[in-house]
Amino acid sequence: MICHLFQYIDKFYHIPGAGLFNFISFRAGVAFILALLVSTMFGRRIIDYLQKKQIGETIRDLGLEGQMSKKGTPTMGGVIIIMGILIPTILLAALNNTYILLMIITTVWLGMIGFLDDYIKVFKKNKEGLSGKFKIFGQIGLGFIVGLTMYLSPDAVIRENIEVKGITSKRVEYVVYAKHDVKSTKTTIPFVKNNNLDYADAFKWLGTSAQKYGWILFVAVVIFIVTAISNGANLTDGLDGLATGSSAIIGVILGVLAYVSGNMNYAGYLNIMYLPGTGELLVFAGAFIGATVGFLWYNAFPAQVFMGDTGSLTIGGIISVFAIIIHKELLIPILCGVFIVENLSVVMQVGYFKYTKRRFGEGRRIFKMTPLHHHYQKQGNAGIQAIFQKPIQAMPESKIVIRFWIVGIILAAVTIITLKIR
Repeated sequence: MICHLFQYIDKFYHIPGAGLFNFISFRAGVAFILALLVSTMFGRRIIDYLQKKQIGETIRDLGLEGQMSKKGTPTMGGVIIIMGILIPTILLAALNNTYILLMIITTVWLGMIGFLDDYIKVFKKNKEGLSGKFKIFGQIGLGFIVGLTMYLSPDAVIRENIEVKGITSKRVEYVVYAKHDVKSTKTTIPFVKNNNLDYADAFKWLGTSAQKYGWILFVAVVIFIVTAISNGANLTDGLDGLATGSSAIIGVILGVLAYVSGNMNYAGYLNIMYLPGTGELLVFAGAFIGATVGFLWYNAFPAQVFMGDTGSLTIGGIISVFAIIIHKELLIPILCGVFIVENLSVVMQVGYFKYTKRRFGEGRRIFKMTPLHHHYQKQGNAGIQAIFQKPIQAMPESKIVIRFWIVGIILAAVTIITLKIR
């Protein structure tokens, strides 16, 4: 909105300073600052309102270190994050950009699902919240929207990188791009030279129909990723600041990847596919980072507010859709390693418990408790037999969170260096 206004002013009236809004990096910086201000300034008022309405977290005693002190802490604070993202994005991003519109739809769509889940838990006093199948249907619906938009939109195109090698050597001298944008199901494989993978290659045996079925596979992958990562973020949101800080770290890397992918010079230097229009996503990334960091002001230990499903489902969906749009979805297992491991720990625990109960008549555990962060929060050998009992002593919550952040930073660094290590 403001972006288009200042671009108009610069074009026709040449007012000094108006031209700054033509630069994506400037608008991204302003979006970060504005999101930080929105989430911190309005955050306090929202927390006060939630406390006044007694919208507090219901806690079950699971024998975790410092758990019961959280009882009554306001929840549904994800509204703060959503406001912090949407306001700067609408004001500063180019709203005629298909990718920006997709990110706004993602934020609102999953925000509404999460809000409905929290509303049922808090106001209807139903601890189960929104039925799991309705959450899954919502996530699948978003996956369809994103996948089909990438397939049908004339703006969702790529220019594949083409290596030019020396006459007397196999060394790449420089990278050029095709003259025209094309629709493609190609994506990036980490750690592989000439690392563009085409989903349509799985259907080569179908001949001319391969590309059509490649898009069907792509949409299926999108649905799986959106569902897995949004649920992974939801499971990670169990300790003060854990999901928030981890998401901010991921947001920084996604912003960098979007910017270099949307700039032909940087994309050529890094020998990656050029994605016209994705540079604008840096503005959204700036707002996302600012909103999560601002929310961390109140969510850091000891938390004054929890994001609830309103926030956790939303940030997970944002991260997954963002990665899909910039064709870096295969980097998610590295970049979102914390979310993936949290998800897997629950799947492994439930699967192993059911298997041992069926075979031995008694369910057994791999971890003391899942998601994984609770394993470190629970005392070892406290009446629970698990394969992994260490650490015996429960760790302080703040130490667990910071160590998970450190792991997230390491994974973020590995994600960035995949651009060069091939």
